[in-house]
Amino acid sequence: MADCILETPKMLVLQAQLGDWDNLNHLLVCKKTKKAVIVDPFFADYWSNLCKDNGWELEQVWLTHSHWDHSKAVEGLQEKQVWVHANEALRGWDGPSNNEWNNKANSFVIQKIGELELEAHCTPGHTPGHMTFIGEGVVISGDCMFLGRCGRTDLFGGDANAQRNSLFHLRERLNDLPNDWLVLPGHQYQLLDGTNPTFITVEKLLSDNEALAALDDDEDWNGLDFLAFDDSLAEKARRQKAKSQQK
Repeated sequence: MADCILETPKMLVLQAQLGDWDNLNHLLVCKKTKKAVIVDPFFADYWSNLCKDNGWELEQVWLTHSHWDHSKAVEGLQEKQVWVHANEALRGWDGPSNNEWNNKANSFVIQKIGELELEAHCTPGHTPGHMTFIGEGVVISGDCMFLGRCGRTDLFGGDANAQRNSLFHLRERLNDLPNDWLVLPGHQYQLLDGTNPTFITVEKLLSDNEALAALDDDEDWNGLDFLAFDDSLAEKARRQKAKSQQK
């Protein structure tokens, strides 16, 4: 069930946790134009029906990245503007998508939905073309930056150095934001204090995020135990990398 987690004079933000991997989906609605964008949709019908029932026009789809659990619903939303960064092709993404961002790593372009304007930052590391969206009171960070840590970098197309640079970039940008803006990640993980929220303020993230705290020290960064895992996904990534190097 989608919850309205933020309402401003210009915007509604709805959040729902969907799918086998408990992905956090986010719908942004421009209150004046009633145009909406869904970020990382898991179920196409769920969001299409929700928008229809509320009189909102689901105009765009924004993908933070192209991993299956963040792009599953795209096939059912192909008539919308489906946006993804061009560099996701480096990990094998070939659609269905019909619009591309092309900005360089750790830079942004302005992305509009109705009268809303957000910065679309290219923040690679978890994937080659990962995006983070910042504006209108929210930071939608996908799998680049979770609330207490960051995404893994050992999947196909991942890069720990790129991830570190992206987090440097995001930390600098977040330091300039109002403290009460909300950070909305792609997944929910328990924080060190034992709480398990689906969003927190920029102020709390900057003070509590383990990955951001480790950025300035090589030993601390290399010692983070969530950058890589010894699991089936890592093994699959090793096979994909080997296969790509043979071409």
